[in-house]
Amino acid sequence: MRYKLSNFNFDLPKNKIAQFPSEQRELAKLMVVHKDTGKIEHKVFKDILDYFDAGDVMIRNDTKVFPARLYGKKEKTGATIEVFLLRELNSEMKLWDVLVDPARKIRVGNKLYFNDAKGNEVLVAEVVDNTTSRGRTIRFFYDGDSEAFMKILDQLGNTPLPKYINRNANDLDKERYQTVYAKSIGAVAAPTAGLHFSKDLLKRLEIKGVDFAELTLHIGLGTFRSIDVEDLSKHKMEAEYFKISDIAADKVNKAKLEKHRVCAIGTTSMRSIESAVSAEGMLKAAEGWTNKFIFPPYPFSIADSMLTNFHLPKSSLIIMICAFGGYELIMDAYQEAIKNDYNFYSYGDAMLII
Repeated sequence: MRYKLSNFNFDLPKNKIAQFPSEQRELAKLMVVHKDTGKIEHKVFKDILDYFDAGDVMIRNDTKVFPARLYGKKEKTGATIEVFLLRELNSEMKLWDVLVDPARKIRVGNKLYFNDAKGNEVLVAEVVDNTTSRGRTIRFFYDGDSEAFMKILDQLGNTPLPKYINRNANDLDKERYQTVYAKSIGAVAAPTAGLHFSKDLLKRLEIKGVDFAELTLHIGLGTFRSIDVEDLSKHKMEAEYFKISDIAADKVNKAKLEKHRVCAIGTTSMRSIESAVSAEGMLKAAEGWTNKFIFPPYPFSIADSMLTNFHLPKSSLIIMICAFGGYELIMDAYQEAIKNDYNFYSYGDAMLII
């Protein structure tokens, strides 16, 4: 069957979109979906221990979210402008791609002033180009090195919670909108399937003999951008930087050859590994940019299981999940999730497809 965008629509009550994380990471709900039998189990996330054994490999994205949402004051008028940092274009010149809101007030040549909590001016930036209706390129006036500059951004910025979380970010979000294994700074959104792992749970998996292969994919807003074409083959994803090391590829390939389970933690891990498949159907080391959009039917090459959150209707994320788990089974599972009061999206509950 050739699927269209409208096939991935469903009614999602607004109160199912989680506004806060679970009390403890590993106490979120876990739905286990068995591809072969169609069986659906309702568990707690820490029960994931029961589904993996010695020699199995879990692939996780070690990207680290930086506080990408800044609030600056426009010169002369003093109007508050939200500046959402997307990606650094030139570290020496401190050039960044950003989104601004309200965009109608920001033109090339405007200067923006960023103050700390005490009102002291810390950074100044100038708008140097228009990129899209809300997009701008800005240049920060700062002479220090990149490490010192990122420390300032960490001081000024706010955790970039998605807009559907209808509240301001707080200190809890600094910890919880970040995986416990995050280390490679560069994402403006968290790889949310990994948010459920606590350090204790990771240690218990390691003691059981489960290994972890780390890769990096720096998540941009393109992953969450709405799809506006009915023909899925015409949708274009925005490119995101990814890197897979030789060590990670070797771990995954060894598990595959020895018939152990290989689990992709999240859609970003899955997109990365499917962007680096060798002619022999194995994982290869790679570094670059991927705009891979996975929609059914799709022949997955690397992972035989997948951990993910519950996603929004007509998103590229649920489309990928249906490609992996099977359209009818996943759509039925989503109705089961709504009926059983699962929480959706970034701070929501988890699904394990095996």
